[in-house]
Amino acid sequence: MNGTINGIVLAGGLSSRMGRDKALLPWQGRTLLEHMRGLLLQAGAERVWVSGDYPAFGGIPDQVARCGPLGGLHSVMQQMPDSPAWVVAVDTPLLAPRLLQRLAAVGQGACTIFDGHPFPMLLNVDNATRSVLAAMLDDAQGPRSVQAFQRRLQMHVLALESVDEACLVNCNTPEQWEDVAS
Repeated sequence: MNGTINGIVLAGGLSSRMGRDKALLPWQGRTLLEHMRGLLLQAGAERVWVSGDYPAFGGIPDQVARCGPLGGLHSVMQQMPDSPAWVVAVDTPLLAPRLLQRLAAVGQGACTIFDGHPFPMLLNVDNATRSVLAAMLDDAQGPRSVQAFQRRLQMHVLALESVDEACLVNCNTPEQWEDVAS
């Protein structure tokens, strides 16, 4: 993919299953949020946007409360310029930059993901995707999952090599964190 690509770290969740803020967990001498930001920059992101109330990282608090990742994504997309962007969850520390680069190299349309994994995602941030997301958040009865958003964008799905499955493990509980951090 030629041209600018940005990054988005979704870090504004409640971390209720973890019991403490996942973004601030220690990972290789830094916080998990710092690590994920660095990973996006290493992959080639021109700028990294952070969803969540993290002033030290220029974090953007959710404008629509309690809507999960879509609420965070919506808030960030309102402030971003139109461009492709890698979207990652803060709790995937084993993500390899080469997987992000693969998404960028073969990404098509509004949204590209690996089969069976909502993140990382290559998202074309523009008025069309902003409108789809806003409509979903406005519909209190409708689905508000990342997967439903991706389906509405008619996602392009890439096969994931079995060797790369471990790179996409996310850590939602202390037990999962312990497995990944050890």
